[in-house]
Amino acid sequence: MKRKIKRLATSLLPVAPNRFGECNRCGECCKLPYPCPFLRYDAEGLSMCAIYKFRPPSCRKYPRTAEENLTPQVCGFGFAPVSPSEEAATTLAGDPPVPAEQPA
Repeated sequence: MKRKIKRLATSLLPVAPNRFGECNRCGECCKLPYPCPFLRYDAEGLSMCAIYKFRPPSCRKYPRTAEENLTPQVCGFGFAPVSPSEEAATTLAGDPPVPAEQPA
């Protein structure tokens, strides 16, 4: 339950600016920390969300940062390496803008 609460709280924070990629519809993030009741699969075995247009921020933004990515081996998203100077500049500049939403 602690992980679910943490995921909800951190979903209000912006997505890391070094995130790249797109959702590959593996559905693994929809099973964290337990299977979502809205998780469905199509005829090809790809996951889909029954409430996609109304999904919560934690689903819209997963994975928000490399540290929060609990499914890196299957997730379509990745994170480019960030140099210490880039990290400091981002911190000094404030929160980076949230990129366009990706499918779940």
